[in-house]
Amino acid sequence: MKHWSDLNEKERKQLLLYPAYISLLASTAEGGIDKKEKRAALKLTHIKTFSSDPLLFDFYKAAEHEFEHDITKLDRELPHNREGRKHAIEHELNKLDPVLRKLDMGYALELRSSMKSYKNYVSKAHHNILEYFIFPLPVNGISD
Repeated sequence: MKHWSDLNEKERKQLLLYPAYISLLASTAEGGIDKKEKRAALKLTHIKTFSSDPLLFDFYKAAEHEFEHDITKLDRELPHNREGRKHAIEHELNKLDPVLRKLDMGYALELRSSMKSYKNYVSKAHHNILEYFIFPLPVNGISD
């Protein structure tokens, strides 16, 4: 099975930015990721090192090592207006498609699924217990 450690160095480095880009894409703050979202992303990166699918343990251990540096650097370098930022991040994520296609299909699917959970977790960093009590089920336009 081919996974991220079987890629060349450039591709590995590129793939290790995946969680940072997804976290920044999920950010709801105008002009960059805010402290609460960044803290949620850092926490999730650490948790994923032991709670993700075992296939991804090594990937998350490596990603965690540079995650705070990567997310801070990317946040500073990306455009600060919402639309420009979104476009730039999506452009970078599209560059990952050829890299992901080099991986075993099961590994790539698990990684994509994990990134989806990243996006959901970071985008909900501002939700609170009261909101979940009042709206325990998702209501379009209110709790999503």
